[in-house]
Amino acid sequence: MEHSAPLLGIVVPCYNEEAVLPQTYTTLTGVFNALISDGTIDSGSFILFVDDGSKDSTWQLVQNFANTDKHIKGLKLAANAGHQNALFAGLMQARSLADCTISIDADLQDDTSVIRDFLREYQDGNQIVYGIRNERKTDTPFKRSSAQTFYKLMRLFGVKLRYNHADYRLMSKPALNALAEYQEGHLFLRGIVPLLGFKSSEVFYSRRERAAGVTKYPLRKMLSFAFDGITSFSNAPIKLITSFGIFALIMSLVAIIYVLTSILAGNTVPGWTSIMISVWVLGGLQLIAIGVVGEYIGKIFMEVKRRPRYIIEKFLE
Repeated sequence: MEHSAPLLGIVVPCYNEEAVLPQTYTTLTGVFNALISDGTIDSGSFILFVDDGSKDSTWQLVQNFANTDKHIKGLKLAANAGHQNALFAGLMQARSLADCTISIDADLQDDTSVIRDFLREYQDGNQIVYGIRNERKTDTPFKRSSAQTFYKLMRLFGVKLRYNHADYRLMSKPALNALAEYQEGHLFLRGIVPLLGFKSSEVFYSRRERAAGVTKYPLRKMLSFAFDGITSFSNAPIKLITSFGIFALIMSLVAIIYVLTSILAGNTVPGWTSIMISVWVLGGLQLIAIGVVGEYIGKIFMEVKRRPRYIIEKFLE
């Protein structure tokens, strides 16, 4: 059903966000109600909070919001499925109810005031609108440098990513229907969405500090997320291993020629140090290579099981 003003669904994945959720609700509904009152979005628009198996009172808060506000919907997953799966669950739930959706994290680091800009781009015919950070002043030097390295590596490996874009984006119903066709279990939405090919644009904003609570992406999860993204969209690491193997073989042949020449010249010297260094270096590289190959095999193993990405326990309409 078409609307002169689009019916918008805002999808907010949440995991243990009781500290920030009341503020998130207040901020989002303030923007949301203003958009309804001035006719920018349809009055049937909604905000969908997705509880990703939280262990705190996140779901109770969502229920309270839904009981007092007709524009609030809630989706509860039976167990923690991970941020990407929770976000995907919310998008799939919202796609049949809305003309377009905007996904935003619950921590209020993304600037909600640019939601109006997202909708303006959508009205201009863009099916996907990416929220792009225009700077990284709130990041630590380590996080800033590691993020830049990540984007450069992804581009080097041939993955089409929008630089400084996370999961703050608008997607139209046709774009969401296309996204639903992607069936892989290891979701990396930042890499999948650019593959859809719909007309897109960008909205720039300044990212803030987390309003409350603690980050759900410590260093360990950030590294895992980055590696998962690389191995989900590129076989370049496997090709690098092959290239290194060829290089090592060539160097071995050079070393053999050198050793034979030294023996014939009578210049052999006990080389315990060089041998041990070679053994440790090559051994370490071999273990890394086996680990990378194992990651790909492990992903194949998990994909062929065709297990559901998530289980929905409750849906509050």
